[in-house]
Amino acid sequence: MKNEKQFKKRLFSGLLALCLIGAAFSVYAEKAPDAPGLEMARQAQQGMAANWTTADHSTFQPLKKKFATGEEITEACISCHSEADDQVHKTLHWTWLDPASNPEYPKGKAGYSVNNFCISANAMKDKKCSTCHVGWNGKEEKVNCLTCHGQEKFNFTEAFADLKYFAESGDEDAEMIMSDIQEGIAGAAQKVGLPTRDNCGACHFYGGGGDGVKHGDLDSSLSRPDKALDVHMGVDGQDFQCTRCHTTRNHQIAGRVYGTPAAEDRKSLIEDDLMGKIMCESCHTSQPHKADEKLNDHTDKVACQSCHIPAFARKLPTKMWWDWSKAGKLKDGKPYSVEGPLGKEEYMSIKGEMKWAKDVVPEYLWYNGSLKTVTAAEKIDPKRPVQVAWPSGSQDDPDARIYPFKIHKGIQPYDTEQNALLTPLLSGPYGYWTTFDWQSAFVLGAEALNLPYSGKYDFVKTDYVFPTTHMVAPREEALSCEACHAREGRLAQLSGFYMPGRDRFQLLDIAGWLLILGTLGGVTLHALGRYVFRKNGKKK
Repeated sequence: MKNEKQFKKRLFSGLLALCLIGAAFSVYAEKAPDAPGLEMARQAQQGMAANWTTADHSTFQPLKKKFATGEEITEACISCHSEADDQVHKTLHWTWLDPASNPEYPKGKAGYSVNNFCISANAMKDKKCSTCHVGWNGKEEKVNCLTCHGQEKFNFTEAFADLKYFAESGDEDAEMIMSDIQEGIAGAAQKVGLPTRDNCGACHFYGGGGDGVKHGDLDSSLSRPDKALDVHMGVDGQDFQCTRCHTTRNHQIAGRVYGTPAAEDRKSLIEDDLMGKIMCESCHTSQPHKADEKLNDHTDKVACQSCHIPAFARKLPTKMWWDWSKAGKLKDGKPYSVEGPLGKEEYMSIKGEMKWAKDVVPEYLWYNGSLKTVTAAEKIDPKRPVQVAWPSGSQDDPDARIYPFKIHKGIQPYDTEQNALLTPLLSGPYGYWTTFDWQSAFVLGAEALNLPYSGKYDFVKTDYVFPTTHMVAPREEALSCEACHAREGRLAQLSGFYMPGRDRFQLLDIAGWLLILGTLGGVTLHALGRYVFRKNGKKK
């Protein structure tokens, strides 16, 4: 009885001690400092709410005139910003060409690049694609500064068309109406500032012909996101604009990717405070987690995005598959469309069959920051899916990381004689969307790029990758270790290296099991021996 009371007393004391230790640890955890990388990120963000505007453009006389064309607005802008026009003409946003590519067959939307959604911009002869160019009328006129800097939603195209109409109408009230229109144009031209998410998103959210078509991590849900959708851009959090990370020098915006990496190194602002902030390491450093945490050992092989973007298209669906071979069907001689369960078209006569998805788990590949792409001037192997855009890098590449991607799969036309992807002209009075004539569309597309077309075509399966880098979730929602370190984890298909928890080494596994079984056997024998000897001792 006495021993039993002492045991209960010691058990109670032990449990009490554990509770006190747990409580102390909880208090410490609440007061423990954040990881150095997070603290450095906060330091890098200090002062971000400061108003950098040093001028009120509504007071500028050049912006108070009665504008008759968009080019006149540009002239007013460059009367002060004298270098801006020349700078923009040297950027990818103007040229739509990769300066590092082969000058004979340059890559880019205005060059020979192709994709598996809208296929080609046909050297910018496709007017539908050109609506996202930063010129007033595609690339035909001066830079439209208000595309990026305008802070008021105003339809300049419609306003200038109305001006022209009333100028030619002979209406007795035309002068008064035109004066009102020009007052509205001038007012919108005076409201300028740093680009906002709406400025950038007007094109980048809707690329490929619709909201969320191209990038699973870029759609209109990021116009006013909460921090649960994107911890950096959330309006209830840090409310970053795109320019916060996509820093700009001489109108060259960091982050564009063709064959040239978005950044050449991974320095933090602590190391070089004059560099662009496009990399996660820029603010969070290469050791973003608390000191001595195992997670810090992953940053040389695993991109931050792989753990911190558990899924993309979390609010709105994104297009995952596009079959052009099914295009051209008509009902009662007219084009039609069919809406799917996600509120998006699953079939369109002008585009074919499509599949959409939400809350998509990324696919993971080695990536050093540049993409290998196929142009319309290159040969393909139609016997297997063509990787129209695919990440460069491998586990042996010191600049490569395991990175999350959206992989858009498609079926698109190719020349069966030339073994090259075709670039049909789609929009306009002679494009496929009007004529439903593939042959005519292929001929016009080939002429736009000065490429041969044999007259024979078929369709081939293709893959196209999009790096996933937006929609960063709060740190509480970052992937657990088990998400990857498991037999059927997220990296199950990424081969060529050994990963604990996922892979098995048979001899090592056998040795391990023998060790475990041997230990269990030893413990069992030891217990039996004690039991037998104790029993024999009692008999004596």
